[in-house]
Amino acid sequence: MDHSSTPSYGLWSLVIVNSLVFVIFAFSFAKPQSKRDWRSFGAFSAFLVALFAEMYGYPLTIYLLSGWLGSRFPGVDFLSHDAGHLLEVMFGWRANPHFGPFHVLSTVFIGGGFWLLAAAWRVLYANQRSGTLAATGPYSHVRHPQYVGFVLIMFGFLLQWPTILTLGMFPVLVFMYMRLARTEERDSERAFGAEWTRYAARTPRFIPRLGRPNADTDRHRRV
Repeated sequence: MDHSSTPSYGLWSLVIVNSLVFVIFAFSFAKPQSKRDWRSFGAFSAFLVALFAEMYGYPLTIYLLSGWLGSRFPGVDFLSHDAGHLLEVMFGWRANPHFGPFHVLSTVFIGGGFWLLAAAWRVLYANQRSGTLAATGPYSHVRHPQYVGFVLIMFGFLLQWPTILTLGMFPVLVFMYMRLARTEERDSERAFGAEWTRYAARTPRFIPRLGRPNADTDRHRRV
């Protein structure tokens, strides 16, 4: 691990660049249209900005936990960028943290989340144009794949670079997505009636079932 005494923070240009890159990247997949879409996308964007502000700007979490970190992990320069990967440090990974288990796992979650956003949008866009219910592709496994995608991305970033602020934001955003999902379902039920009822009965809200999707033998709604 790099223990250089040169601080790796105060790089606000990197905060701006990384925030813009990931927000625009997510926007290209999510394509928010309604007020509800913009609300969920705005919350996700705020999470990213808070994350990169600590990753490259001001390490608030490091400063707040400096006493405990210094006593628990002596010899680690927590103002070096590598030490900001706190989970790698805490679990004893002393090589390049970008190749550590938590960083690798975070890449899987982040990549999977963006893939899910893209796949869900293609299906949703086609159904919105035709005025039909989205029930194929990712929508055949869960009723809200785009919200699942956002949560996967945020969880991936938490594994890579946990901060007090983003750890506090994460459950709040998950709860917000759950409420938005229920609101969307009421709208869909009014729009599609019995077709929506059958779809909701066989398709979980967030967590996909193992095995064949949309199994008709299970007629209970699951979360």
